[in-house]
Amino acid sequence: MADLIRVAIDVMGGDNGVSEMVKGAVDAINAVSDVKLFLVGLEESVKKELEKYDGYDKSRVEIVNATENIDCNEPPVAAIKKKKDSSIVVALNLVKSGNADCVISAGSTGALFAGAITIVGRIRGIERTPLAPLIPTVEGVSLLVDSGANVDAKPSQLVQYAKMGSLYMKRVVGIENPRVGLVNVGVEEEKGNMLVKETFPLLKQCDDINFVGSVEARDIPFGACDVIVCDAFVGNVILKLYEGTSKALVKMIKQGMMSSLRSKIGGALVKPALKKTLASFDTAEYGGAPFLGLNGLVVKIHGSSVSGDVRAAVSQCVNFKKQNLEQLIKESIAVSKE
Repeated sequence: MADLIRVAIDVMGGDNGVSEMVKGAVDAINAVSDVKLFLVGLEESVKKELEKYDGYDKSRVEIVNATENIDCNEPPVAAIKKKKDSSIVVALNLVKSGNADCVISAGSTGALFAGAITIVGRIRGIERTPLAPLIPTVEGVSLLVDSGANVDAKPSQLVQYAKMGSLYMKRVVGIENPRVGLVNVGVEEEKGNMLVKETFPLLKQCDDINFVGSVEARDIPFGACDVIVCDAFVGNVILKLYEGTSKALVKMIKQGMMSSLRSKIGGALVKPALKKTLASFDTAEYGGAPFLGLNGLVVKIHGSSVSGDVRAAVSQCVNFKKQNLEQLIKESIAVSKE
């Protein structure tokens, strides 16, 4: 038990209720042998859901009671201060106390971010904590840093995003020399707003990352770079448009395949290959989005997450911790700022 990665799951925050979170936890226990899960939420509700399942290692699942929940409409900072027994706060305190290594939550992004900063805390020397999801491309995946945590950023912060993202892609995803790109409105160095123009030369001077220059949004789905650097305003727009466009295309493809008898026959023939292709663009396969630069691992998954998202996020957490990314950030990035 001493070698298990300990993951606390906030089972209260998701749109689909406790049932999907618990099902995902049970699936994770069956799929990942070296993890222990703390299910944080109303004890009776969690017990009731767990009773539906047999055949999993119950010794690796522990319920941690939390009597409150933070709604997405509540002011994040005030909610964290007021609701001390909320599932988010209780889960984050498990990491702070050293009783858990990671937190996964489908709850309020704002509350999770506020709690992560105030309870878990940033690594010394890290200026801002970015949210960094993996997004699918035709080449595999890219890391989008930042996608929602800090809508305003400074050049020095974007440089840290680039370095943390590069470490993540190298150690967690396994890309030996990840390409780092700065989101811009053109590939020329002189283009962009003041933030981009000031950040570009700083990234060029970094000898510990593989900076490939500016990247335009239209090139991101084609895998133009492995680490996509931007402030959270730009990143969140990219992420939301990405998700919306993917859903719209799937809807249009389905409508086209059902428009006539001929298309239905053709659709039936291409369905296996199409299903496999579309699955590679399913974000659920890549886990959640970690907040980089914290003293512990905090991962945000979609509010609409189902059991598969939870299972993938647990696997992600285990891999993250095994690579000891927090210590690498402390040694190679944060120390230089002290």
